Amino acid sequence: MPVLNFAESQLMPALGVTFKSYRDGETIPLLVNKIYSEESELQFAYTELPFVCPPTGRLKAGRFSSGASISLNLGEVLRGDRITVSDYQLVMGQDEEAKFLCSREVSAAGIQKTKLLIQNEYRAEWIVDNLPGATSFMSTDKSRKYYAAGFKIGQVINPVDANLNFAIYNHVTLVLRWHRVPGMGANKGKKVIVGFEVYPKSISASGRKEDGLPPSGEVTHDPFILAVPSNATDVRDTPDTSITIPFTYSVYWREDEKLEWKHRWNMYFVASDDSSNVHWLAILNSFVIAGLLTAVVAVVFTRTIRGSIEDIERAAEISDGEEEELAGWKLVHGDVFRAPAYAGLFSAVVGSGTQLIFATVGIIILSAVGVLNPSFRGGYISVGIGLWLFGGLFAGYFSSRLYRTFGLEDWQQNVLCTASLVPGLLFAAIFILNLFVWIQASSTALPFTTLVALIALWLFVQLPLAYIGGWYGYTQAGAYNHPIKANAIPRQVPPHSWYLRSMQTFLFAGFAPFMVMYIELLFVFKSLWLDKSGYYYVFGFMSVVGVILGVTVVEAAVVATYLQLCSENYHWWWQSFLAGSSSALWIFGYLAYYFWTKLNITGFMSGLLFFAYGALACAVYGLLVGTIGFLASYVFVRRIYAAVKVD
Repeated sequence: MPVLNFAESQLMPALGVTFKSYRDGETIPLLVNKIYSEESELQFAYTELPFVCPPTGRLKAGRFSSGASISLNLGEVLRGDRITVSDYQLVMGQDEEAKFLCSREVSAAGIQKTKLLIQNEYRAEWIVDNLPGATSFMSTDKSRKYYAAGFKIGQVINPVDANLNFAIYNHVTLVLRWHRVPGMGANKGKKVIVGFEVYPKSISASGRKEDGLPPSGEVTHDPFILAVPSNATDVRDTPDTSITIPFTYSVYWREDEKLEWKHRWNMYFVASDDSSNVHWLAILNSFVIAGLLTAVVAVVFTRTIRGSIEDIERAAEISDGEEEELAGWKLVHGDVFRAPAYAGLFSAVVGSGTQLIFATVGIIILSAVGVLNPSFRGGYISVGIGLWLFGGLFAGYFSSRLYRTFGLEDWQQNVLCTASLVPGLLFAAIFILNLFVWIQASSTALPFTTLVALIALWLFVQLPLAYIGGWYGYTQAGAYNHPIKANAIPRQVPPHSWYLRSMQTFLFAGFAPFMVMYIELLFVFKSLWLDKSGYYYVFGFMSVVGVILGVTVVEAAVVATYLQLCSENYHWWWQSFLAGSSSALWIFGYLAYYFWTKLNITGFMSGLLFFAYGALACAVYGLLVGTIGFLASYVFVRRIYAAVKVD
């Protein structure tokens, strides 16, 4: 319990990251990033929108000038970030009741695009001191305030005649909360930013002063409606028709004595008692399922297998006629270690799976201890790719050892296949999807230089590491030793019962692991699609569920393999992998159900991206758990036949 509470509350900065303090009068840059929507999978760079004020380049904020692009890590680029310095002027401790930014002329085509973005409820992401601008809310019991990252760019207004009017938010009130630096820094006037709140508002252009500011002293204002001016209706919204939108902003600095800098990300996480209880329910559910499977495996080991080993040894001394009295896995000891079909491909798949296991375990550990967290923007993807590249060493090693175990010789070709299999398939799929996204002018589209960088990382990092691991595994470590040699003539596999056929076995084997993580998937899906303004950061619970999931996959794969051997089917290599990976089919089915029942994603392109990326994620997950299932089955098969001494 204390460990999980610690992991759940790890809303601390990444290890090694120090806070930045400011003094009164110091200029602080406001960065604009992108807009995103829970109803679309397409993101757009904020500065490329038709209605925003283009940066002038005149504002200086520290070492940055407005309009300058911020250098991004690989993870930020892959997640669609496009961060730029804006013209919004923020000076520590200096309030601005109203300040004019610009008047932006928007064409008819721009108006239509803006209306569509507002209708799809797009939200803007701004950043100050690495904190995303947030919309503030109060909890249901009014006991605490929390943040939802981002703010809406406009509002749909429904008049009496049911015609939609679109109001654009052309004024923002920025509230920045600060806290004094503890210790000697407080005496020097140093302050740190602990909160960044954005309150957008739509204000009509009528009645404004000469400087473009709205009338002062008025509490309410008419909204700015995106419509053709009345004196231009005769042109019937031709391409030459445009409107001018004035943009203004206010800035207020407020001291927050309670919120410290190291806890400032707590505001973005709603760790209510209800959600914690649901997480505990998920863990209890996982323990129950894993416990039932453990009981089944225990019965298989203690009552069935140990008693049957003596029968195997006796089978080596009895006649063929007497051997017919024996049944099940005892009869396939001479074929159980026969190389599978497509042995080279199988070696590459298992090697890639071990690479993925290494990367996944590393990410979960780094997240659980707080090294990876939302303040490290793009960190999950960047570190994940780094771990994946380094894991090429393990992929080459395990793949080559298994390759030699199957009696194959061209280990260099095997290493190339192992290093190319997963990256090649993922790159091809993402490249094709990238073409569709590029047509939509979305920031989700990867730049050409990023694609080249990914190829370079594979060519100059992963491939050499895979070759090093492959060389050592094939030439130095050598093949795995099997307790029994395969017979010269393969044994004929008898017909199976309906419940032991491959598809049924795979579905049954995958159902238990799916149920283990079903509840936790609700939180992951909600963070990814239903609540993009929130963050999933309960890796303490995820770590526990992940361990239970691994145990469940191991036990389900072992039981499925045992049932296959009992039916005198010694083709267990691929089947053990598929039994372990079959929970990916259940997850994809649940993903489709979630799409149709929970989400409000509209548009063909968004639907295509949802299912395409969902299928890729399920395939990667299937490779991960499939490899775990095979490795467990391999250990299981070697263990039970190691006690058999047959000439």
